[in-house]
Amino acid sequence: MGKGDVKLLGTWPSPYVMRVKIALNLKSVDYEYQEDNLENKSELLLKSNPVYKKIPILLHGGKPICESLIIVQYIDEAWSGIGPSILPSDPYDRAVARFWAAYIDDEFYPARAVNRIVVANGEEAKAAAVKELKDALVLLEEAFLKISGEGKPFFGGDKIGYLDIALGSLLGWLTVTEKTFNVKLFEEATTPRLVSWVDSFCKHPAVKDELPDTHKLSEYAHNVVYPHLKEVAAAAAN
Repeated sequence: MGKGDVKLLGTWPSPYVMRVKIALNLKSVDYEYQEDNLENKSELLLKSNPVYKKIPILLHGGKPICESLIIVQYIDEAWSGIGPSILPSDPYDRAVARFWAAYIDDEFYPARAVNRIVVANGEEAKAAAVKELKDALVLLEEAFLKISGEGKPFFGGDKIGYLDIALGSLLGWLTVTEKTFNVKLFEEATTPRLVSWVDSFCKHPAVKDELPDTHKLSEYAHNVVYPHLKEVAAAAAN
């Protein structure tokens, strides 16, 4: 298929769009990218995802696929004979990968993870919110040790896999969180393998050109995301 047969609808700050881009890069799939405006959503977005009206949306031969992790799985299956496999071949290993991917989305969904800190009332509450994130990363450190294999750089072993994409796409937002609130989430003392993994992931050829600019992402967070979270929290409190 040519480039025009594969189209991705997204927005640049979205870690979920980044997941799809990395998966397409791993499979060496040429695609057309359309930057959408979520304040004024395109007709194509609304037509392609009439249920949730969200990005990312992958159009393959004109057919829409929605939800980032579902799209990543689709890419792995649709281009199964091209490039590395993204999901493990063993059914049990695939189930484990899907379990931890769901955990990652539950614990590190940017609006939820950052919201804990943004709306924290006082330093004690903020410290408790940061601790929740750190505790979740410690669990992922333990999962990494079991899943990746001895001395391997990625959750997928020697290559980037499904869990690497799931967590790695969130690194930009986690970095902004660290800088904004002057905290350290990935630490040698508690998550040494994940510290090494972050470096390996960000240097990978399929990833490095897709990483968001931290300064630009920080500006977006301060100007758009944080004010919105505070408004929602204030409205809920009234």
